[in-house]
Amino acid sequence: MYTLRLTLVAFVLASLALVQGAAAIAASGYSLFGDATVVHPGHDSNTAVQLRSVGTTYGGIDFATPAGMTVSQLNNLSTDYMFVAGSCGGGGPRFQVNVGGVNIFAYIGPPPNYTECATGTWVNSGNVLFPFVDTSQLPGGTFYDTWAHALVAYGSMAITGIQVVTDGGWSVGGTQTVIVDNVMINSTTYTFEPAPTKDSCKKGEWQDFTSSPGPFKNQGDCVSFFAHGG
Repeated sequence: MYTLRLTLVAFVLASLALVQGAAAIAASGYSLFGDATVVHPGHDSNTAVQLRSVGTTYGGIDFATPAGMTVSQLNNLSTDYMFVAGSCGGGGPRFQVNVGGVNIFAYIGPPPNYTECATGTWVNSGNVLFPFVDTSQLPGGTFYDTWAHALVAYGSMAITGIQVVTDGGWSVGGTQTVIVDNVMINSTTYTFEPAPTKDSCKKGEWQDFTSSPGPFKNQGDCVSFFAHGG
């Protein structure tokens, strides 16, 4: 276990420098970096994001966070995920919460080793802030820290970003490919579906808008909404 911890910490520190310097592809509320691509289908949806690590490469999603958000305001990180090559390991995939120029890591997969994830089937991670988070980059932090302790120790620190990253291909035979969908940060869910347009109203799909910006009276009402910018 101690060897696993040292290996994960060393590689995560090395890969973090690469991730922070990666070019981003702009999108609404999030951006993709490294070897990350939009794929179809998703989990009970049309769209998801595939993250791939080959050897020491990486892929990830960078999410927008509200200005002034602190660690104490974070209460949920979760995602649906499906491995299509390799498995979890080597610190990936994971959420990373940017605080004070370093990170709190929340690993995706079965604790405490975060290895041996199933391949070819969708799994929900549950809230990965429990049972452990990795606060070892922060003063007084540990690899197996509890969120309750993290809130006491670091609750007032500002969160400057949140990412989902995979970079553990080196640890699982060379390739680690995972598809993620329905990523939740607190109560916000990212489904990675494109923004609706007037074409989204056709073929009866106007009836799918059961909440904002709908519901609509009919297809014409829906088309008019998007044609005139709401």
